[in-house]
Amino acid sequence: MPRPSRPALSPQLREVYAALLERAPENRIAPDLSRITRLMELMGDPQNSYRTVRIAGTNGKTTTARILERILREAGLRTGRTTSPHLRSPAERIAIDGATISDDDFVQAYEDVLPFARIVDAESEAAGGVPLTFFEMLTAMSYQAFASAPVDVAVVETGMGGTWDATGVVDPDVTVITPIAMDHQDYLGDTIEQIAAEKAGILTAGATAVIAAQPFPDAADVVRERIIELGAEAAFEGEQIGVLARTPGVGGQMLTLQSIAGRYEEAFLSLLGEHQAANALLAVAAAEALLGGGEQPLDAEMLTAALSTVTSPGRAEVVRQSPTVLVDAAHNPAGAETLVGTVRENFRFTRTVGLIGILREKDAEQILAVLEPLVDSVVITQSSSPRAIPADELADLARDVFDDEDRVVERASLPDAIQAAVDLAESGGESFGGIVAAGSVTLVAEVRDLLGAPEEE
Repeated sequence: MPRPSRPALSPQLREVYAALLERAPENRIAPDLSRITRLMELMGDPQNSYRTVRIAGTNGKTTTARILERILREAGLRTGRTTSPHLRSPAERIAIDGATISDDDFVQAYEDVLPFARIVDAESEAAGGVPLTFFEMLTAMSYQAFASAPVDVAVVETGMGGTWDATGVVDPDVTVITPIAMDHQDYLGDTIEQIAAEKAGILTAGATAVIAAQPFPDAADVVRERIIELGAEAAFEGEQIGVLARTPGVGGQMLTLQSIAGRYEEAFLSLLGEHQAANALLAVAAAEALLGGGEQPLDAEMLTAALSTVTSPGRAEVVRQSPTVLVDAAHNPAGAETLVGTVRENFRFTRTVGLIGILREKDAEQILAVLEPLVDSVVITQSSSPRAIPADELADLARDVFDDEDRVVERASLPDAIQAAVDLAESGGESFGGIVAAGSVTLVAEVRDLLGAPEEE
């Protein structure tokens, strides 16, 4: 079933990406805004040449960013977008007018930033500090590419946390906080209150805040207290804004949304799941706040055109039929719970097979425990990421969680794992078997690649 992977990235882009990775892996950060602030100053603060929406949270950031950007483009604005991590090419992290920048433009952005980065590296190291990190460089490259385009507005997804995230050198017009859950505890804190405080670091007194309903009351309290402290304008899901109704359908769902300035009836969203309806609500409210200060509703036809055509690769995405293969990053327990709900609502598989690979810094045991009731059997594998848990190690953990060795299959090779999952889904003459591939963005990216799914826009 797997197909050959797509052509390799250009040699120049591979060289630049290797240079970026030499600075620090993406999962290692150095919490300090002084380096990125100094870099942007040397570059002339290009991030101040356009309006900005900044998005933080544990899950839903990328999709919310993509929906918001799609709405703003439909409204006639030229947009920039940063999201992370990427699925196939690092260039996907920077998009202009909804399209991933070219390999050449990614290389050019790096070359534009590099002379100034060398100055900051030298200054930091002379003071006993560290060079600019991988994510700081990518952030600077994004902001420079947006200024060069130029764009009218940038939709910026934070990398990790909020307070110390490199994207924070912007002065946002609107901020969005998606649901907050336990993740990245090694950097953000061991309690939900600590993590929420880091996420709430994106809030500012001058930016309208759009806040998702929070699964943890303590996180909601932290965010609300920060908004009160700042005196910021805010719209909370479940209070000023809400999803009033939704009807799942083929290829998406029909929504009725109450936003800050308007109510939108029968808006078709081309994404699956209750969580995607909530993401759409946040995006609509953020668009209202940016375009009309929260006082003017969006044009209904414009909104329909945007919501009905939005995509979010690797997020509850069907990439193959016969059997159905659904991919979703689901790289933390909260994401796994959301995936379970989405599958149960939208699919009627007679046999469900998990295809799972997880990275070392994640709560693998809890992710597997959440997925266990959904799947009849699971194929444990690993992506090519050096951070991937080896298949044999993860399979041992899965056998403990599933408490039934017969339900767990181990295949270290991803192509072999996909074929094993297909065989299981079709075993016994099942005509409606399905495969759910999840556990990490890197796994999902490689499954998409092997199955020939459409590339990122």
